Amino acid sequence: MVEHLVPGELWELFQRVVPPAPTRPQGGGRRRAGDREVLAAIVFVATTGCTWRQIPPVFGASWQTIYRRFAEWSDARVWAKLHRVVLDELGSRGELDWSRCAIDSVSVRAAKGGDLTGPNPVDRGKPGSKIHLLTEQTGLPLSVGISAANTHDSQGLEPLVRGIPPIRSRRGPRRRRPGKLHGDKAYDYPRLRRWLRSRGIVVRIARRGIESSQRLGRHRWVVERTVSWLAGCRRLHRRYERKAEHFLAFVGIAATMICYRRLAK
Repeated sequence: MVEHLVPGELWELFQRVVPPAPTRPQGGGRRRAGDREVLAAIVFVATTGCTWRQIPPVFGASWQTIYRRFAEWSDARVWAKLHRVVLDELGSRGELDWSRCAIDSVSVRAAKGGDLTGPNPVDRGKPGSKIHLLTEQTGLPLSVGISAANTHDSQGLEPLVRGIPPIRSRRGPRRRRPGKLHGDKAYDYPRLRRWLRSRGIVVRIARRGIESSQRLGRHRWVVERTVSWLAGCRRLHRRYERKAEHFLAFVGIAATMICYRRLAK
């Protein structure tokens, strides 16, 4: 099961970003659980949506150890680094299409409240969080973020664009700016249009009261498909994490797995 959840190539990429294991004094103590087994258990939690206590013993570590390692790696931003490493590999192989990008968001209910939660206007005001994502032309997520559910979509545009890491290319320097950015009417604000143009990005955002968002559907549908891909990470169906960095970690894991599946083809 470990090799199925964490294939060899993914494990090699993970070893580039994982912090070194702490040294222990010689002469005793329990053997440290292997990082690959713990990573497989975390991926298992992300994909199945089970609780930490429901992790099967096949991974060879207690659920407390797995959760502790997850928290340590989240604090070290391992998941964001792993996402970037996978994007680098895709970029070096020419698998990223920078001609167009699309932006969107999706709200999830927060079962236990916590940081970056708020009343969800589309869920009768119940506490929730919002996942923001920006994808390249084929739907691979380049940048992700989270906010409270009552945060307007437009407030996520600048952080997402700024959050695109410098990614390797098959030829030439690293790249972090798309040619065009597609969005629906929620992002139709003059200040956002000016800001995007100042960065050399062509704006393709539906204008309120003038044109329908459906006109951009042939380019925006890819980000909506990516939202459905995120649903394959069942841990994101609802937010159970009180700490915002832990919820963002699962979003990062889901984005990484989406990109890795393209890499593994």
